[in-house]
Amino acid sequence: MTGRHAPLAGLRVADFTWVWAGPFCTLQLAHLGAEVIRVETATRICVTRLLPPYPRDMEFGPNRSGYFNQYNQGKKSLTLDLKRPEAVAIARRLCAASDVVVENFAAGVMDRMGLGYEVLRAVRPDLVMIALSGYGATGPDRDKVSYGPAQVPLSGLSSVTGYRDWPPMHVGISYGDPTGGLHGAVAVLAALLHCARTGEGQYVDLSQWESSMTVLPEAVVSWTMNGVAPPRDGNRDAHMAPHGIFRAAGDDRWIAIAIEDDAAWARFARCLGRPELGDDARFATLVARKRHEDELETLVTEWTRARSPEAATAELQAAGIAAFTAATNRDVAEDPHLAAREFFVELPHPEVGARRHIGVPWRMSASDCRVRRAAPCLGADTDQVLREACGYSDAEIAGLRARQVLV
Repeated sequence: MTGRHAPLAGLRVADFTWVWAGPFCTLQLAHLGAEVIRVETATRICVTRLLPPYPRDMEFGPNRSGYFNQYNQGKKSLTLDLKRPEAVAIARRLCAASDVVVENFAAGVMDRMGLGYEVLRAVRPDLVMIALSGYGATGPDRDKVSYGPAQVPLSGLSSVTGYRDWPPMHVGISYGDPTGGLHGAVAVLAALLHCARTGEGQYVDLSQWESSMTVLPEAVVSWTMNGVAPPRDGNRDAHMAPHGIFRAAGDDRWIAIAIEDDAAWARFARCLGRPELGDDARFATLVARKRHEDELETLVTEWTRARSPEAATAELQAAGIAAFTAATNRDVAEDPHLAAREFFVELPHPEVGARRHIGVPWRMSASDCRVRRAAPCLGADTDQVLREACGYSDAEIAGLRARQVLV
């Protein structure tokens, strides 16, 4: 890392986020080198500090959640009881000393706490502030309660997820959270560029609902242009066949295969040991393959079931076929390619020790982007932040702690 600097080195972020969307946004900023100070309280611990997985050799504890420790790597923790006016005053001082403020409460919560944008811009005119609420700060639904799982059906994603003749299905994770967090990080970077050029701060109003919809515009456009709702069709794809997850040899082993065009189908047929299928009228074109898709998938499964997913992947990839093992979590954690890229990080944590976590999914040739420290224990950086960022003396900090403001 010698000679390389982090893109956001010297930038301070006051992080009033919780659960997933907001912390995922500020995680990206921490990866880029910003000093991210997460404002928490022991009187209402973030739910993610209470979620598994926990190390199997340890009892439950608010500093031991693998979930929290994943999404808060590289950050600091300041505890404040924001129900106390003195704590709100401290928070304002922190915001005045910060370049960015991030929050993902319901619309209006920060205003009611006395930490809304109009208040904060009065103490820091060039402040960039982003709110990642469920439905945005305007509109008739702005006051409604929101969680990521609800964003999946609300965005329309569930309506196109599931098997034919099945009801709408959930997609496995709360897409509204990470998509909102990533979009939020991009918006913050854009606002910082604007500030660097003009000296102007600004308020960013992000809707997690809207950011969830950005991953399926084809379904929306299908309706707006043609009045047609895309049907649910399992793992199949309207423009590729075969396309799906196919049973392989072994206990619950599977392989994903996608044939993008007729030339790829001809190569795949040779892999099957049946090159004549490349010209078979039932399969030679996409239209024909879609018409005979059940029969097609039976042929594919007969071949994949006789091979491990790794062996099938190696053979198909050698032929230029898009195929790969449907990886388990263990497969991913032990993958040699990811290890070679040093994707995973194992940094010392004061309670759980060095545990493997997912790191930064990009590399920059001239910039230092990495996980700089493990996730913070609750309130671990309170004194340091108050002293160095907010300008409090040791005596003042001791007095605040005695009055139970710093909890």
